[in-house]
Amino acid sequence: MRDVAVISFAASGVPRESESNEVEIIVPVLREAMASSGLTKDEIGFVCSGSLDYLFGGPFAFVAGVDAVGAVPPIRESHVEMDSAWALYEAWTYIQTGEVDSALIYGFSKGSIGDVHEILTMQTDPYNLLPLWPSATDMAALQARAFLEANDLDERVLAEVAARSMANAKSTPYATRAGDVTVESLLAAPKVADPLRAADIFAGSDGAAAIVIAADDVARRVCKRPAWIRGMDHRIEAHNLGVRDLTRSESTALAGAAAGALRGKVDVAELHAQFSHEELLIAAALGLDPSTTSINPSGGALAGNCLMAAGLERFGEVAKRIWAGEADRGIAHATSGPCLQQNLVAVLEGE
Repeated sequence: MRDVAVISFAASGVPRESESNEVEIIVPVLREAMASSGLTKDEIGFVCSGSLDYLFGGPFAFVAGVDAVGAVPPIRESHVEMDSAWALYEAWTYIQTGEVDSALIYGFSKGSIGDVHEILTMQTDPYNLLPLWPSATDMAALQARAFLEANDLDERVLAEVAARSMANAKSTPYATRAGDVTVESLLAAPKVADPLRAADIFAGSDGAAAIVIAADDVARRVCKRPAWIRGMDHRIEAHNLGVRDLTRSESTALAGAAAGALRGKVDVAELHAQFSHEELLIAAALGLDPSTTSINPSGGALAGNCLMAAGLERFGEVAKRIWAGEADRGIAHATSGPCLQQNLVAVLEGE
C-alpha cells in the first residue's frame, strides 16, 4: 500500500448564497486548496467530485461543476453521487494503483434552493418507505427516540451535544450556526420532531469544500507535516429502516474496525453527525471516550452542513489539527443515507 496524505483543505459556507451559482461557489475554494497544496495544476493526476442532482433539480449537475476546474490542462475526472468523502475514497484507491501521485477532491451544493429535508427522502426505499414521504428530520427523530429509550437517557444529552457544537463552531469560518448558549435555553425551545429541537438538527449551508491528497515523496516535498491516511473503510446497512437496529450503528463499527480506528489513542475525531443524537451513536460505535478525545472541535455538521461536502470537511478538520501539531492521530467519519445507513471511517496520523 502506498502512503497517501491530506496536504491541503479549503471550505466555504453561508446560510444562503443568492448571488452566485455553483461554479462561482466552487472556484475560490479550489483556488485556495490548490494554492496551499504546493502543487501546480498540471501536477494533479486525478480530480473527483461529489454532488447531488436532486439538490440542483436537473441531471448531470456535476458537469457544470467541472467548469470550475477548467479545461486546460486536460484532466482525469470522476464523480460520485453522494458526499465527496466517497470521492476522496475513490481518489485514494486510484492513487493506490500507481496511475497517479496526487488528486484534487471537491464537493458542493446549494441546498437553500429547495427543502433539503424533503429532498433527502428520495434516498429511501422506493417501494415501502418513499410513498409515506417521511422527511429526513422525521426519520432522524424516530432514531433519536429509539436511541434515548434504549439507553435510558433523556433529552438533556442531545442539548449538551448541540450547545458544545455551537460553542466549538465559533472558531470555524464556514460554520453557519455558532455561539454560546446554555443547555437550559435549548431545552426550553419547542420541539420540531419529538425529541428533536431546532438546535438538534443541522444548520443548512450553501458552499463547497476541497482537499488535495498526495502520495509518498510528493506529499513529503510539499507539506511539512502531512496528515497520512493510515486506514479507510466504508460499510452500508439495509435500505429498509424496519430491518435495522436504529439504536446502534453497526456499519460505523465495522468500518472503524477495518480502518484501524481502535488500534491506538485518538486525539481528535470529526464525526459527520447531522443530528445531535448521531454524534452519540457514532462515538459509541467507534468506542470514543469524550474525556480523552476531542470530538467535533470544529462544531461539526450540526453547525454547518453543506450537503455533499460536510463529510469531506471532516477529513480537512482532522488534517488541520495534525498539520498544526495539535493532534498526532485522528478519526474522520462521513455518512450518507437515512439514519446513518452508509458510513465511512478513516484514520489520519502525523509522522
